[in-house]
This record gives sequence, structure tokens and C-alpha cells, in this order.
Amino acid sequence: MSVAFTREEDLEATAADLVDRPISPHPNHVTPEGLAMIEAELAAARAAYTKAQTEGSIEADRTAMARATRDLRYWSARRASAQLLETTLDGRVRFGGSVTIEREDGRTQTWRIVGEDEADPAKGSVSHVSPLARALMGKREGDEATVAGQSVEIVAVD
Repeated sequence: MSVAFTREEDLEATAADLVDRPISPHPNHVTPEGLAMIEAELAAARAAYTKAQTEGSIEADRTAMARATRDLRYWSARRASAQLLETTLDGRVRFGGSVTIEREDGRTQTWRIVGEDEADPAKGSVSHVSPLARALMGKREGDEATVAGQSVEIVAVD
């Protein structure tokens, strides 16, 4: 059926309509920046919840309240399970540190290994549970690893 033939109320999300954001089964390791990001997201979810309670029409409130409640549950759970890990510099690829790899085709890439919520490959950070991070963890400069079926050399560890 076309959306043109539905009532506007039918398009509104309710708490029952929104699926909770999945919580990872992996340990919630975070960097200090990641913990700050989680706390900021939690504060934003609380603010959105408060705003949804006090503003707008009943239909708009239901949608905003459902989204805010879902986000509040997610960020509360992530904050409660957060395990702050400090970066230890010992020459090995570690959580919170950066690693530069050289691929077989000569490309070099630098990645910072961070928590799942703060990972952003477009900005050069990957989750500690990603296949890339798992392949590199514990290695040293000059070591080789297999990433996505290709050999890479670790050229720097920071």
C-alpha cells in the first residue's frame, strides 16, 4: 500500500515499534575519549527525553519519547558496562594505541584501536573487536599479519 493512503498516526513510532539498539556481547573497553563520548551521548539522551516530555503534540511526543527512551536505555547500559583502559606504550599494538600498516600494494594506513562505540573507520579508528584490530594486537613494528587475506607489515606503533 502506498504511504499516501495511510494515516499520519500510523507512521508515528511508539516505544513498542522501536527495536532496542543491540548491545555488544564483547567487553565494553573504552578510552578516556570514548568514556567522555558515552557520557555526552547519555546526557543528550536525557535532554531529549526531558524535551519530549514537555513539548509538542501528543503524536510527536510519542515518537520523540520512544526514540529518547531507546537511546537512554542503550547509553545507560553502555555507561554501566564501560571499562576504562589506559593506553600502555610497550612497543606492541595495544588498545588505545595507533598502528601504521603497509599493505602489499604499497598503501600505508594508520589506525587507532578503540572501543566499539567510538570506532569510526572514516576517521582512522577501528574497534578492538574488529578483524583488523584482532589481527594486529600484540604485534610489534616489523611484524607481519594477515588482514582480509592479505599480508601487511607493521611499520609503526604509537
